[in-house]
Amino acid sequence: MMLVFVTCLGVVIPDVSVAQQRDSSRTGIAAPKPNPPQPARTDTPKPPMSPRRAFLSSLLIPGYAQNVFGRDRAAMLFAVIEVGSIGMARKSAMDLAEAKALAGDSIVATYKIDSQTGLAILDPKTGLPVPDTYIASRFTPDRVKARRTHYEDWVAAIIFNHLFSGADAYVAANLWDFKANIGVVATPRSAGVYASLRLR
Repeated sequence: MMLVFVTCLGVVIPDVSVAQQRDSSRTGIAAPKPNPPQPARTDTPKPPMSPRRAFLSSLLIPGYAQNVFGRDRAAMLFAVIEVGSIGMARKSAMDLAEAKALAGDSIVATYKIDSQTGLAILDPKTGLPVPDTYIASRFTPDRVKARRTHYEDWVAAIIFNHLFSGADAYVAANLWDFKANIGVVATPRSAGVYASLRLR
């Protein structure tokens, strides 16, 4: 039996691996193989959804990704703004349609009066009083323009809510494991703002 010795700083260390391999080749028993190196474990948790998916989800449905991340107050805020803006946009659209429909209309101010009887002259075909003077419609071009501006403002609010909700969800997905608490402390003599940071 041959042994391989390695000298290091005057210390003789037998090469056990070589000896085991030779012994195993003689006995027919395979030597145990060393375990492969295990990959380093990373304790960084993954977010419930990717930043891109969070952005697209909240862009289509404001507050959806915020609800997934457990930010219930932010989700409720975006949902309330969305519902309120849609309701006001619908009302503004109805007001604009009414203004357009009545823009060319007018109101009868006075009717023709018979000087002898003092009664209104009736139209022989319809049997209704004959109009004499008219008042222009209250829906002037300026008022129609103002109602159109109101409708466009609410549509812009809806678009802004979608974009802001998507951007907020994108940031929340990137910083979802970063916890920060900010508060206000008031004392009889002074007031201050404090911030506490906590990493998962």
